[in-house]
Amino acid sequence: MFRQNIKFTKMTLILILYFLFIGGLMMAKDNFELNTILMRSTFKLQGDNSIGTAFILGKPLKKVPDRAYYVLITATHVLENMKGEKATLFLRKKTKKSFKKISWSIPIRKQNKDIWVKHPEVDVSAMYVTLPENIDIALLPISMLSDDEVFEKFEIHPGDELFCLGFPFSAEANPAGFPILRSGKIASFPIIPAKETKCFLFDFEVFPGNSGGPVYFVQSGRTYRGAWRPGTIQFIAGLVSQEHIITEKIKSIYEEQVKKHPLALAVVIHASFIRETINLLPPIK
Repeated sequence: MFRQNIKFTKMTLILILYFLFIGGLMMAKDNFELNTILMRSTFKLQGDNSIGTAFILGKPLKKVPDRAYYVLITATHVLENMKGEKATLFLRKKTKKSFKKISWSIPIRKQNKDIWVKHPEVDVSAMYVTLPENIDIALLPISMLSDDEVFEKFEIHPGDELFCLGFPFSAEANPAGFPILRSGKIASFPIIPAKETKCFLFDFEVFPGNSGGPVYFVQSGRTYRGAWRPGTIQFIAGLVSQEHIITEKIKSIYEEQVKKHPLALAVVIHASFIRETINLLPPIK
């Protein structure tokens, strides 16, 4: 019986690993349109007591770099607030020229233990996920995540426009379940170094359901290093963590009140922390 269980476990692991990676990983050098690609790799994540946005990137296999593991990324509090051991990821399947939304159950805990890894300093978590065959997803590599060097090279500054994807109040763009795209400007300074700032402000109003959504930059032609340069610059800048809120304490003789004032600003965690979180995932041999 014990040997049979070992064989069953090994066979199960092999099947899981088979569905963890796919071919066709889009490399950064490829010519693609980031708005649409991220639309196709961003999904609603829902569980008991929590709902948010998640996006999936590919962690390349060391020996086969054009194949990758599926890695789901979201804000830590989205997962922590979920009760139970499973959550639902709303995927999409392409049928001819249309798309159909499908629900896919994913484990988030096993025997009350989290199976995701979280960054020790910021609101970012990541986990391997298995996905069904024939779903529509455009898998970007983790090399699309920006860092201080990218911000310095392209002279990213306050006032630059960013884009984000999410499901505000669980709303979807259409019956197929695609996320809603919104935009705003970088609203704080300094932006880097990320190790010190941890995050930056983004001028767009956050609603429940936006947390965990990707924030990214796309621009065709830009002036930097003293000259205008052609070409398209695109990268993932971070993820939406929460709304920026000012807390006010009001104290009188008889009572003390705490009032929260939302400022219609998003707190965005730097993408370099997403990369660090992915690197915390255990290797799959």
